[in-house]
Amino acid sequence: MPNTARPPRRVTIPDVARHAGVGQATAARVLGGYGSASPATRVRVLAAAAELGYSTNAVARSMISGRTHTLGVIVADVENAYFARAVRGVTDIAAKAGFQVVLANSDEDGETEKAAVQLFIERRVDGLVVAPAAADHAHLDKAIASGIPVVLLDRALTGAALDTVVVDNRGAAKSAVTRFTDAGHTRIAVITSATADESSGKLAPGADIWTTTERLTGYRQALRAAGIPRKAELIRHTGYDRAWARSVVLELMTASDRPTALFTTDNVATLGTLDALLDLDARIPDDVSVIGFDDAEWATLVRPRLSVVSQPVQELGGLAADILTRRINGSTARPRRHTLRTSYVPRESTGPAPERVRSLETPES
Repeated sequence: MPNTARPPRRVTIPDVARHAGVGQATAARVLGGYGSASPATRVRVLAAAAELGYSTNAVARSMISGRTHTLGVIVADVENAYFARAVRGVTDIAAKAGFQVVLANSDEDGETEKAAVQLFIERRVDGLVVAPAAADHAHLDKAIASGIPVVLLDRALTGAALDTVVVDNRGAAKSAVTRFTDAGHTRIAVITSATADESSGKLAPGADIWTTTERLTGYRQALRAAGIPRKAELIRHTGYDRAWARSVVLELMTASDRPTALFTTDNVATLGTLDALLDLDARIPDDVSVIGFDDAEWATLVRPRLSVVSQPVQELGGLAADILTRRINGSTARPRRHTLRTSYVPRESTGPAPERVRSLETPES
């Protein structure tokens, strides 16, 4: 037998006003959190609302106050431990300031990011935190023109006059690779997860993510400072894919002139690199030294423990949220780039260059 019962009717402001014995305008002011009302009236209205089960209509309240008390956050992939920690930093500070966070993934795709920004504009979020994948910033300019302030997280955008929160990627990479050169390594490869064309192994047009560019620049500066010629075959763009990184490292490490040191620019590249080295039964650091970028929780669980560049990830997210809420609350300070420091964490995955380079064989499939 079909269920013909009607769903319960939504409790309205007039219902609350009648129950509290006040006018509709007074009830609306109390429930909307604007205007004035006596303490006794506020108590009566709120008690009536609780008794009737009234819930605030956030859209209607935003039309009155001009705010939704929500922030939009767009990152590459919240499953990535780096972005998960950054988002945690955003949400912690946002909550303290009275804001909820709505999250979107760009999957490192500029068009997906632009669609997410448009959706957030339509949803009337009060501000945006974006880890940009798109090379241009017209969609972010549109958000600002709509009255929605924007703060960039993790990556800068050329020509964008936006608050930006990053680390010193170039200096951190240079310092890490210098650890290799000081230890006598001359064949140092870099594995990066920039979006690339798999057939050519080259960066796709417009896919040169700022962090990757900065870290590659630091890598090149370290080689130049040590007088080591830069070799194109040791710079590998693997795509944002762990399996792809694994295949690239297998190819590198089974070559006759294989590298003796590997620098990975993010966690996806690091995991693919470790996969390959395990498959090859490579001895770390006797056969090859490894330094990763970012200190994931698992970096101390692998053996040997991984030497890394450590970033203040939650602090990055928290600072982005703090700057954004200040903008929402009326800050007119000139937008600027905030650069936080990294630290190098030495562990057991690095050592001197081997005197004799042992041949490694591709594992059987």
